[in-house]
Amino acid sequence: MSDCQQCGACCASYRVDFSVHELDDNGGKVPSGLAVEVNDAICRMRGTDHASPRCAALTGKVGQSVGCGIYEWRPNPCHELEAGSDACERARARHGLPALSSLH
Repeated sequence: MSDCQQCGACCASYRVDFSVHELDDNGGKVPSGLAVEVNDAICRMRGTDHASPRCAALTGKVGQSVGCGIYEWRPNPCHELEAGSDACERARARHGLPALSSLH
């Protein structure tokens, strides 16, 4: 299992906006019940627009043992965020986790 499937810091740090065409109601794969409409073109993962964001699909405790309830169907922003990227390292720092580069 990769670090990005164990940590969860990004899932509890960022707003996740994506195209409404990724929703299962519109022919995509992301479960519509886990998203809220922002406008006609964009929707957002539930929970990620809170002051302390936490994606509704995230299970477990950040930095210890987490899972994504929709990993196979997650939206593009989640696919695109890479373990060890600047965004990943910022999210880890927010949660008091060491940089991935320091773990290898």
